[in-house]
Amino acid sequence: MLSSTNTCPKSGIFGVSCFHKRSYNLLHQRTWRSTCSPSSLVVHNLPRCGFRCTKMSSQVMEKIENNVLVKDYLEDLPLSSSYEAAMEALSSLITRQKRGEKSSIGGKYEKLERMSMYLKILSLEEDILGLKIIHVAGTKGKGSTCTFCEAILRECGFRTGLFTSPHLIDVRERFRINGLEVTEEKFLHYFWDCWHKLEENITEDLPMPPLFQFLTVLAFKIFVSEQVDVAIFEVGLGGKTDSTNVIKEPVVCGITSLGMDHTETLGTTLGQIASHKAGIFKPKIPAFTVSQPSEAMDVIQERASELMVPLEVAPTLDHEKLEGLELSLSGDHQLINAGLAVSLCKCWLQRTGNWEKLFKNDSLEGELPEAFRRGLSSAYIAGRAQIARDTSSVSYTSSNVFESSCGDLIFYLDGAHSPESMEVCAKWFSSAINENENSLISSYKVENMNGIFQNGHIQHERTSVEASRKISKQILLFNCMEVRDPQILFPRLLSTCASSGTHFSKALFVPSMSAYNKVTSGASVIPLDISNKDLFWQYSLQRLWEKIIHGKEVDVVSDKGSRIDIARNLPREFLYEDASNCSPTDNQFACSAVMPSLPLTINWLRDCVKENPSLRLQVLVTGSLHLVGDVLKLLRR
Repeated sequence: MLSSTNTCPKSGIFGVSCFHKRSYNLLHQRTWRSTCSPSSLVVHNLPRCGFRCTKMSSQVMEKIENNVLVKDYLEDLPLSSSYEAAMEALSSLITRQKRGEKSSIGGKYEKLERMSMYLKILSLEEDILGLKIIHVAGTKGKGSTCTFCEAILRECGFRTGLFTSPHLIDVRERFRINGLEVTEEKFLHYFWDCWHKLEENITEDLPMPPLFQFLTVLAFKIFVSEQVDVAIFEVGLGGKTDSTNVIKEPVVCGITSLGMDHTETLGTTLGQIASHKAGIFKPKIPAFTVSQPSEAMDVIQERASELMVPLEVAPTLDHEKLEGLELSLSGDHQLINAGLAVSLCKCWLQRTGNWEKLFKNDSLEGELPEAFRRGLSSAYIAGRAQIARDTSSVSYTSSNVFESSCGDLIFYLDGAHSPESMEVCAKWFSSAINENENSLISSYKVENMNGIFQNGHIQHERTSVEASRKISKQILLFNCMEVRDPQILFPRLLSTCASSGTHFSKALFVPSMSAYNKVTSGASVIPLDISNKDLFWQYSLQRLWEKIIHGKEVDVVSDKGSRIDIARNLPREFLYEDASNCSPTDNQFACSAVMPSLPLTINWLRDCVKENPSLRLQVLVTGSLHLVGDVLKLLRR
């Protein structure tokens, strides 16, 4: 179970006119404590609605799996069952078993040609020209930038649509209307409408779209049907040939910070990568970017000049302009993303004729409007610099008094997976744990005072003393895709943390639960069978980690069965071994361990804090957004 305090949209869908009053915003948002509808803040495992999907009663879904035609009849299925059927259908669109492999899509058309044809089949080709779009590419921060844009314009009174990737727990996270994930009912309605129309028109030259292309088409369908005032699209990969680049006339484009990522697809130099990102530029359409390395900026400026694009470098947001508020997304790097979002939103408002309507004679260069400040302080995106405290062993008295006979288990989640983002993640983690040593005590006071105002002084004083006596240990929980280079990632992480005085007591390497070839939902069954799990990559990560720590090669158990046994029976004493004294040849008491499954790992960490009330485990989860999503999925169970 997971506990978190954050500001997020309240559950429900509201019909909103273009310029609704501030009263709508008050209804639309509230501060949630302990329970919250976004997946990353879920505390309770709420039962699924029992609605029947009557629209599906006469429909038949046909999908191709292993060249066998399978028919799933959806008549009278409960919503949860038909939703899982949709996940199975989506899974059938995955054309690669691993990232980095070549797509097996056939046909004579290129990707963007196919995208245009899919949109034409769905009668969306003309409709998307009416969408007022903000299109954002980049290596780092494009999801955060898009999220800031959505929150700002929603606070300005507009009905917003946001398309981002990837999702962490449920595919509906990719589609937000007015800050909320599209409901299961609406998702199913739009999903099957698109699915059947496309399926009826497939040919040898035009097969069903691969997963991301289908999801992009679905986003257009949802945003057109929901009549959003603004649609914000995050590029999936690159830009030039990305599925979202079927957008012909955006209102404004943005490029976030660039770095070395997806090099197997985009190229091995910053210039090559920048060329792909600048591929979203359209003739004479304004564009903004942030400060970039000269190699990347030269390419961006050259492309802008070719297309006569008015290109500006967005200034980093001055924290003082928030007038006492804080950015809702943690980390100093978010000031860069927020600055870009502010520039994009101002341009969008100006070009759509809404700036003067909303802010009359206010200068574009003046103080931040209140709506902008509200948006920047309430934007929410999971898995980026997110702190979550596990409360599975916390209990409350009849007076709602916080009680715990065990230690603290706190997860610091960030899906960093490039060298640059790993450095940013390390700075945030080091800063967060240093700040939280004091703020944790305050948070206990607040938590207790909310429940026992009259007797709060005695109780929160006791809790504060207990909290101050905790022994903190920093743990790394890591996995990354095999196309990443841990020889670059690990040194960046370790050196950046060390420069701030942060050192990991232990590192745990674990395979992700998510399968690259399967789309799951928040209710999908979590696989617990670990007998056939291949841990070769995790042991490779461990071997490299130990080499960096000790400066020499480390032997690991070669027998697969022995590996599983050691990991499954890892003693809790392992946690207390001093990293400087641990033996690199003793797999049980080294500076790291390979765990056969994530559920086992989470339970092992929980057992550690249950045994020792004075222990505070601060676990950095990084290397992969899939891993972050898997942890969040387990914490919500």
